[in-house]
Amino acid sequence: MFLFFKLFSFLPLWLAHGMGAALGWVVFALSPTYRRRFLDNTQQAGYRFGQIVGAVAQTGRMVAEIPKLWTSDQGKPQSQKQSGQQVPFVWDQASTITCIEAAYQKGKGVIFLTPHLGCFEIVAQALALQFSAPYGPLTVLYRPARKAWMAQLVANSRDRPGLIAVPTNLFGVRQMIKALRKGQAVGLLPDQVPPNGMGLWSSFFGKEAYTMTLAVRLAAQTGATVLVGWGRRLPWGRGYEIHFHEINQGLDGDLATAVQHMNADMESLIRACPEQYLWGYGRYKQPRVESKEAVKDDVS
Repeated sequence: MFLFFKLFSFLPLWLAHGMGAALGWVVFALSPTYRRRFLDNTQQAGYRFGQIVGAVAQTGRMVAEIPKLWTSDQGKPQSQKQSGQQVPFVWDQASTITCIEAAYQKGKGVIFLTPHLGCFEIVAQALALQFSAPYGPLTVLYRPARKAWMAQLVANSRDRPGLIAVPTNLFGVRQMIKALRKGQAVGLLPDQVPPNGMGLWSSFFGKEAYTMTLAVRLAAQTGATVLVGWGRRLPWGRGYEIHFHEINQGLDGDLATAVQHMNADMESLIRACPEQYLWGYGRYKQPRVESKEAVKDDVS
């Protein structure tokens, strides 16, 4: 598996995406469980298969691009560069950068929310590269991999200049609060199913889904500005286009209402490009049970 990972890290992005597209269709064809979940989720959102058929290949591209993203020298100083690889990205428009800078300049921190849409790995790298020098590092939550070789890769890929990865436990949450109180930024995947006791059941495309409350609680506790966005995968391996805007609906109501507003904004974002959403993700699954050291629902 490690050799397979290394092989893909050296492929040009266009070739990795081409092979990934084929891989996406192979998995879709051979895995009845995955295929059923994929189709159930798209139908729940009101799409016919013909409308989102491209998502099958896009999911494979997402898997195939991870080795290159994790091993790239993006943002690293000359002394730390090893692979010599850079992953191209652009901002969708100048107003996106202006919006992000305005959020930072409020001085209360920024919460970046990115669903499983497009390439979420490049988003963190792009934000760190563009904004860490003037505004401080971006802190992101991650769940450590179980396999030793994968855990090391994940740690090395996400702990890079301007980017701090913290584990999904109470320590990680406290680090995020500290970062926001310094006027820095944090990043979260708001459509990721949290452990039991760390979320609320809330409607997502018309069906109850266990939804994290952490983003809403962080915003309420620190006054941070919440921005939502994603990294659109460009065709033919040309890189990625980063989109962000301030959340469309307020998060200042009661917890359940605020979480529902967050889900509604994620739905709008996904509907803008449904063929790049990870429809095979188990969004409606039951939450897992964590140990006592896991992230608490109360982040105070």
